[in-house]
Amino acid sequence: MNDSEFHQIVDNYLMLIESALDEAMVDFDYETSSGVLKLAFSDRSQIIINRQEPLHQIWVATKFDGHHFELLNGQWIDNRTGAEFFALVTNAIERQSGELIEISE
Repeated sequence: MNDSEFHQIVDNYLMLIESALDEAMVDFDYETSSGVLKLAFSDRSQIIINRQEPLHQIWVATKFDGHHFELLNGQWIDNRTGAEFFALVTNAIERQSGELIEISE
């Protein structure tokens, strides 16, 4: 995958997350700027999702830990835990906000 394809994929993923948050009318703030999605919760914790272009990875930082996702067999998989990207993000949002969000491609 080249850099342009990588950017398009990550942009689409960030839009999917934002769409799911919009539909759920969540009770926390979020914004995307320069390819970085920041979610801010009432306890002042955050989830930050951003692209790492040189590595073609998506990085996710949560209140609890950090994750580096690589594209493997068509899925973004955490290279440390083996978790799938949307499953981990959904779980992290629920843990930090108490709100269950459904994100799908």
